[in-house]
Amino acid sequence: MSSDLTIELAPTSSPHSAQERARLLADPGFGQVFTDHMVSISYTQDGGWHDGTLTAYAPITLDPATSALHYGQAIFEGLKAYHQPDGSVALFRPEQNAARFQRSARRLAMAELPTELFLDSVRALVRADRDWVPTRPGESLYLRPLMFATDPFLGVRPSLTYRYLLFASPAGNYFPGGVRPVSVWLSTEYVRAAPGGTGEAKCAGNYAASLVAQAQAAEQGCDQVVWLDALEHRYVEEMGGMNLYFVFSDGRLVTPELTGTLLPGVTRDSILHLAPDLGLDAEERRITTEEWERGCADRSISEVFACGTAAVVTPVGEVKHAGGSFSVADGEPGAVTMKVREALLGIQQGTAPDPHGWMQRVV
Repeated sequence: MSSDLTIELAPTSSPHSAQERARLLADPGFGQVFTDHMVSISYTQDGGWHDGTLTAYAPITLDPATSALHYGQAIFEGLKAYHQPDGSVALFRPEQNAARFQRSARRLAMAELPTELFLDSVRALVRADRDWVPTRPGESLYLRPLMFATDPFLGVRPSLTYRYLLFASPAGNYFPGGVRPVSVWLSTEYVRAAPGGTGEAKCAGNYAASLVAQAQAAEQGCDQVVWLDALEHRYVEEMGGMNLYFVFSDGRLVTPELTGTLLPGVTRDSILHLAPDLGLDAEERRITTEEWERGCADRSISEVFACGTAAVVTPVGEVKHAGGSFSVADGEPGAVTMKVREALLGIQQGTAPDPHGWMQRVV
C-alpha cells in the first residue's frame, strides 16, 4: 500500500524557546509534555488521503455528532525515536507500527493509511522537532499516531471520513531510580478480549474496558493487572498494555501465543528474533496460571517480565490472585530479564550493534 501524498510543512511561528524546552526536558515524565508540532491528514471516500500538513501542535474542533465519539472507531499506535551517540536520531522498527496500524484499521472497518505515508509523517515530525529528542540514557521521544472517524452522523455504520493525527511527547526514564519489579493482579472478574473480538487491534475501546480492572489491581496493592483468557480464565494473555515472557530455568523463553485476543507487540516480536543472539530458545505457546504458580514454586520458572514500547522490559516480582499470592525470582530483577532489556536498549540507543537492521536514521 503506497501513496503519492506529500506532507506540506507549515511550522509554527512561535515554538518553545530553547530555555523553556530545556526546562520541560529536565523532567518530562511520560505523556505530559508535548512538542511544538503535529501532523494531520484527512480521508474521504471520494478523495482518499489528502491535506497532509505539519502544523503547530494545537487543540482540534469536533462536531458533537462526530461518529468516533459515539461508536468508538478510533485506533492508535506508539513508537519511539532515540538519540544516537553520533548526534543523529533513529526510529525503532517503525514499519512494524505502520503494519499494525493498518491491521487495526481493517478490524474496525476504517480506511487504511498507506505504509509510506505513515512513515513520511513520522519522519517529518521527528525532523521538525528533533530538538525535543532527549539525550540522556533511557530517555526517548514517544510518538503517538492516531486515527478516528469524523462523520457527523448518528447512524450505526462505518464512517466515510477519517482524520489521522500524529504528535510527540518526550519520555523520561521509565525507571529513574533503577529497574524495579512490579506486582500484578490476576483478573478473573474482567476480561480484556474474547475470540472474534478486537483484542489484536490497538483500538481505544480496549483500553477503556481495561480501566476498571486496573483500578481493581490497585485496590489489591498491585501495579498492574494480568489478563486471562475469556473462556476458562486460566490461560495468561497480557499484562495491562504489555506482552509477557516467562523465563524457564533451562534457558527457554516462553511468551503466550497470538490467538487473536492478544495485541501483537513490536517489542514482543523483537525479543523473539533477538533471543537466539543471546543464546536463548524462544517459543510461543499457551501457559496457564497453574503452570505459572507451580513453576515459581519449584523454580522451573525462574523469571517473568513484561515488554512494550513505553518500558521496554519490566520484571514481574509478585503475583496476587483471589486465592493468595506468590513471588517470582524472590521479587528481584532476574539476570535473563536484565540481559534482554540491556540488549534491546543497546540497539535502540545505538550503543550496541544492530544485527537485524531495526534502527532507521531520520535526521
